[in-house]
Amino acid sequence: MRVRPHELTQHIQRHGLAPIYIVSGDEPLQRNEAADAVRVAARAQDYNSREILDATAKFDWNDLTAEANNLSLFAEKRVIDLRLPSGKPGREGGKALAEYAARPPEETLLLLTLPKLDKSQLSSKWLKALESKGALIQIWPIEGGRLQPWIEQRMRQAGLIPGPQVAALLAERIEGNLLAAAQEIDKLQLLFGSGVINLEQLQESVADSARYDIYGLVDSALAGKIGRCIRILNGLHAEGTAAPVILWALTREIRLLCTLAQQVELGRSPQQVVATAREVWDKRKPLVTQGLQRLNRAQWQKLLQLCCLTDRAIKGQSPQDPWLQMQQICTRMAGAPLLSE
Repeated sequence: MRVRPHELTQHIQRHGLAPIYIVSGDEPLQRNEAADAVRVAARAQDYNSREILDATAKFDWNDLTAEANNLSLFAEKRVIDLRLPSGKPGREGGKALAEYAARPPEETLLLLTLPKLDKSQLSSKWLKALESKGALIQIWPIEGGRLQPWIEQRMRQAGLIPGPQVAALLAERIEGNLLAAAQEIDKLQLLFGSGVINLEQLQESVADSARYDIYGLVDSALAGKIGRCIRILNGLHAEGTAAPVILWALTREIRLLCTLAQQVELGRSPQQVVATAREVWDKRKPLVTQGLQRLNRAQWQKLLQLCCLTDRAIKGQSPQDPWLQMQQICTRMAGAPLLSE
């Protein structure tokens, strides 16, 4: 059975929970919201236990079989939350999934999330077996003429009424990034409350993410694009973006890299560490992997110390120029040496 993402909640209310859900797609906001809709519906029907399985390269598919056969002492309803980042289970995984579909355990819901499925995967035995016992939700990018209606609907769901040209301008600013659109809509709701949103209010709230975006600065640094980092940072400075906001984004990312680098230091590869890091969106995993390959834990910790010094400079507790220090942070993340090295 195939269910459209926007019809998923109504489908569950009308037909009840299926024993198996497959959520597939490369757009992170829609994919995560579809999986959340299944989890919320399951909790409402007393599925109070949840086991998360990350089927990365060295995943033992016997764990899925063991979990399926693991009957709770108190007969508690449970969710098996299976993540398949590659989208390809291989021969062993395909066999395990087909066997699970042949005999799905009672009081158990399997939620499988994975990237966009290609033609061969859609016709595979394991997928057909799962779909025959449950629902397949395929996520497609919202592009072109579909983006503005999506924004209008999203705003109305948040209690906002878009005034003339508001949805069109927001669509232009976010360049197809649905997560950025959702964040901007949430910000509008917080700033102005429910009701009509006009162009002035939108322009007051929304930064020009098409040119100088804080998250673009972080991603450019991880991608090793030194020149682009400097251009974006200078653009943010020229636009009057508050230095603490930029430093917050840099510090948050560096703190995450410190944590992940510690796992690499213990013997895991950067790819393995990032694959199981739930804090990292799938589309950002290659960027974060590059960062882990570029700098070690001690170097990330040194950058975190520089963030602390920059914070002191922003507060006037240090004579250094915070913008020059943030430039040094970004370029070091991108691969340039620290001035003190």
